[in-house]
Amino acid sequence: MSEIKIKLADFDDPDVQRLVTANLRDLSERYGGTGDDTPISGADFTPPNGAFLVASLDGKLIGSAGWRRHGASDAELKRMFTLAEARGRGVARRMLAAIEESAREAGCSRVILETGDKQPEAIALYESAGYVRIEDFGFYAGHEGVLSYAKPL
Repeated sequence: MSEIKIKLADFDDPDVQRLVTANLRDLSERYGGTGDDTPISGADFTPPNGAFLVASLDGKLIGSAGWRRHGASDAELKRMFTLAEARGRGVARRMLAAIEESAREAGCSRVILETGDKQPEAIALYESAGYVRIEDFGFYAGHEGVLSYAKPL
């Protein structure tokens, strides 16, 4: 039986960028436009400023998530995504737990995130994992449909 593996990855790696492109395509189908215009660079996910993780199955990347520092003690979750054909296997829940562990080990005391009202599966995951609504922040603060969450580590 195949096992899903989670590991650190370079955000700028071409294979990782193909997964990020699939993530943006999914967001574009839900929201229009480019999917997400939040400024992001590979340096955001380079320790000690953050980390980027990928999930793989049989050598194929099937999921991703990263965190980057936001202020002195917050880790901002970015690019959380699972390919459609890999959904329903607990990949996102495992990725979220790995992100929380990575951020905690780096000295962060809370994970924060922005999501949108057209991502009910993401909202359900975050709420079931103990995230609570907070005041909107970041690139999409004040935009209609934006939902911001946080969880202490």
